[in-house]
This record gives sequence, structure tokens and C-alpha cells, in this order.
Amino acid sequence: MELDKDLRSRQEARERIKQAKAAADILAGFNQSQVDRIAKAICDAGMAHAQELAELACRETGFGNVPDKTIKNQFAAQTVYDAIRDEKTIGIIAEHPEQKLLDVGVPVGVIAGIVPSTNPTSTVIYKSMIALKAGNAIVFSPHPNAAKCTLRAVEIVAEAARQAGCPDGAISALPTPTMAAVEELMRHDLVKLILATGGPGMVKAAYSSGRPAIGVGAGNGPAYIQRTADVPKAVAAIVQSKTFDNGTVCASEQSVIVEQSMEQTVRAEMQRQGCHFLDKQQADRLAGFLFRPNGAINAAVVGKTAAEIAQLAGLSGVPSTAKILVADAKEAGHDQPYSREKLCPILGFFVERDEDAVLEKCCQILRNEGSGHTFSMHTKDEAVVRRFGEKIPVSRFLVNTPATFGGIGASTNLFPALTLGCGAVGGSSSSNNIGPLDLINIRRIAWGVSDGVPRSSGATAAPVSSAAMVSDDMVEALVNKILAKLQ
Repeated sequence: MELDKDLRSRQEARERIKQAKAAADILAGFNQSQVDRIAKAICDAGMAHAQELAELACRETGFGNVPDKTIKNQFAAQTVYDAIRDEKTIGIIAEHPEQKLLDVGVPVGVIAGIVPSTNPTSTVIYKSMIALKAGNAIVFSPHPNAAKCTLRAVEIVAEAARQAGCPDGAISALPTPTMAAVEELMRHDLVKLILATGGPGMVKAAYSSGRPAIGVGAGNGPAYIQRTADVPKAVAAIVQSKTFDNGTVCASEQSVIVEQSMEQTVRAEMQRQGCHFLDKQQADRLAGFLFRPNGAINAAVVGKTAAEIAQLAGLSGVPSTAKILVADAKEAGHDQPYSREKLCPILGFFVERDEDAVLEKCCQILRNEGSGHTFSMHTKDEAVVRRFGEKIPVSRFLVNTPATFGGIGASTNLFPALTLGCGAVGGSSSSNNIGPLDLINIRRIAWGVSDGVPRSSGATAAPVSSAAMVSDDMVEALVNKILAKLQ
């Protein structure tokens, strides 16, 4: 029975890919205004159905909450559209007359879009829009635990795109998201790029597929509240960020780190703003519940409120008003739960002797998990920002902003995106916030500007006259003469 399901799902994947290829061939002939019209239609559909899709996602996955997921869908629709609206992606996209170069945008073709269960509808809106803006077709692989809401999102944006002139099959999804189907999608020859957002296993599979891939794994960003920071403002930003959609955004803070001189000030302010510091018994009990024996996060805690997590873990003495659960932590490592990514309102709290130790600990935390992703700092000292900026192994270094919103470009001038590249240090092929220009190839047209003969620096080559040239006969005569003397 299971074998039949796998075979059927593989065949479904092949059919979707074949349809997508046919659509991509048609899209390759579209001009900029045609793909722009499709992108606008996806935006409008995403905005019109933002709440409906949020409700479906919460009902199916149990992660997050409807108001915040609605905002995510609106961000994926309107904010992303506003950023890419005037971007050139088709035909001649840039001219460099002084260098005698032209850049031509070339769609990659068929893209495989991997969708996480934490953002199962906003990811569809966002990836559909940037793929179609770049002239590509996209086939989505829903997470099995979020298949219904993802398929509904695909249905909505595909119909909107079709009405705007998009060919059928340009936006589709695997109807039966088995591992066999996902493997077929990622390894198929007609798929030219994988856009993978999800757990480490799925991202690793994408990079192991033999196809070009842009993958984003775990985030695990520490937040440093530096001694010059406006502490109440910094804590408010962290609380707002970490409670948004119950902590399911990968850019959100996973730990707070301070110097010893700031410990009591920051603790008191966090408590005042609704953070509950666990005692050792509570922290140990929650640590045993937070991750499974194999090291994977317990899905029961993902996207739940602090009160729900306390109840699930059997913690007594946690007030129902607690916004975030905070546990003291000292070391970073795979076996140190509070130093890892926690997709829920739980924070580790690190105290270090001085700023040098803070920098070292932040690097340890990130190198253990989350390299290349996101780091945040609250400070008024730009010199400290510059110093840390030369050392911290991340692609997004955020200053005085909630990490959830700063990382995705909502509260910063980073490109608005829901796929955040981690660069080579994080095992990713890009360190960008991914947009349409990451989903095209660029054909460069170059005019000759010299005779093409390389010369050493400062040297001027003398012209060679025809009289000075050596003929083949002269070379042969010289060789024969040398050989005769050697005999």
C-alpha cells in the first residue's frame, strides 16, 4: 500500500514538473510588463486571502496565531511586491556604457519550492511572486503536516496568476507530499533550481540532490544588550520579536547575552516586561522536554505560547501571564538546549565577564548552530558594532531592532524576504535575503575595448614587422643545423 502511494506520488511529481516546463517555455517569451502583471495579481490575491490562509495554517499545524500569520501573509504579498515592483528582471536589465557592457536577465526555468510547516502559506505567496517576477515556473513541495493550507495557498495564487495571463502549470504543488515525491522533484533533470526553506534534513537533501540550490537551515541568533543600550527599549524589542507568531520566525532571538555589570538591570527589566526566569528545577524539566533524544526539537512546543509550553512540560509556578520563558545558560553546544534554536517563546540567558567574552560566546553559539544566519545587538556605541561586525559569523547583523522584523527586512532596509541565505559559513550558496534577481541568470554582452594582447605592467610592446617574422622553413633549417652539430 505504501509502495503504491510512493509510486503514485512520484508520477504526480513528474506530471507537475512536465507541466511546469511547458509553462516555463512560454514564460521565457514574456516581456517585463507581462511578468509584472502576474506579480501584481499574486500580491492582490495574497492580500485578499491573508486572514483565510492564516486561519487554515493555524488550524492545521497548531503553530503560531492567526493575527500574526495574517501579517506574515500580508508581508509576503504587499511588502515584497512593493520592493520588486520596479525591478528589471526580463530582457536588458542593466546597461554599463562606460564599460561597454549590457546585462540580460535570463530565467532559470523550473524551480522547486520547499515549504516549511512554520510558514506554510506566506512562503507560497512570497516564492510564487519572486519566481514569476523572474519569469520562472515553480512547483511546491508542501510539508506533510501543513499540506492542506499550502495547497489552498497554491490554488489561490495560481488562479490569480492565470487570470493575469500566466500559463497553466506555472504555479503548482505536489498533491501527495511523500518523501518519494520530494526526491523526484529535487532530482529531476527539468528542475533547474531548488529554493529550500525548512529543517536541516530537508536543506541537506536539497544540496545533495545534484541540482543547484539555495537553502536556508536553522537560525539561532543571540541578542547582545550592550552596556550603552536603552535597556527598556531593547527588552521591548526582544519581547515583541520573540512572541510574534509565537517565535516561529527563524530570524528571531534565541538567547540574550549580557556582561556581568548589566546582568541585574537586564534581568529586572525582562521580568518587568513579562519574561519568567525559570528556577533550576523548572529549567531542567523543560530542557528534557524541549528536544527529543535524537536532538530534534519537540514539535509539541513549536509555535506555542509560553503558558501552553509550561503546561505541556508540567512546570508549576509559571504565571499564566508569562510572555517568554527564560533559562540561565553557560555553555554552547548540541547538548545544551538553551543555546540552540527554539521555535517558540523560550530564551537562553548568558552572562559573561566582559565584552571580549561576550563576543567569544556569541561566536560559539552561532558556530554550534545558526552560522551565517542572524545576530542582533542593542547599543549606542557604533565602534562596538564595527568591532563585532568584523568577527560575528552571520549574514545579517541587526542593530537596535527586533530581530524577527529586522532580519526579514520589515524594520530595516534589508530586502524583504522570507528566505534568508546563510552564505558559505552556513552551508548556503547565497548570503542574500532572496529576491527575483537570485532566481535568474545574467547574460553579459561585452564589446571589445582593446586589441586583446596581454602586456606586462608598464611595458610597451614594439610593433612586429613582417620582415622580422620567422618562417616555418627558417625554423626547420635551424633545427637541422643544431642536430647536425650534436651528431
